[in-house]
Amino acid sequence: MSAAPARLDGEALTAQLQALPHWRHAPDRGGLIVREFVFADFVAAFGFMAQVALHAERMNHHPEWFNVYNRVQVTLTTHDANGLSAKDIEMAGLMDRLATALGARAPASST
Repeated sequence: MSAAPARLDGEALTAQLQALPHWRHAPDRGGLIVREFVFADFVAAFGFMAQVALHAERMNHHPEWFNVYNRVQVTLTTHDANGLSAKDIEMAGLMDRLATALGARAPASST
């Protein structure tokens, strides 16, 4: 059995989050990050989820997500670390790269 991933806190967390400008950090559940991706249509959104799922299984680190048509809302946290870990940062970066490659766009502002 492997050890639980180390929880990121303080300056280490702040430094890592600077590389993820589209993700929103929240202190809930010990720390999590959230982002919404918007794609051209359902097929592109589902394709994104399928690609992420393959990587997530290899990493043994699975996102919490919700999909409606062309939108995918993602929450990342590491339950074993009781907050954010390097696995979440790695997964967020992977998702950003895959979404860009699939033509994702920023969600419309809610303000």
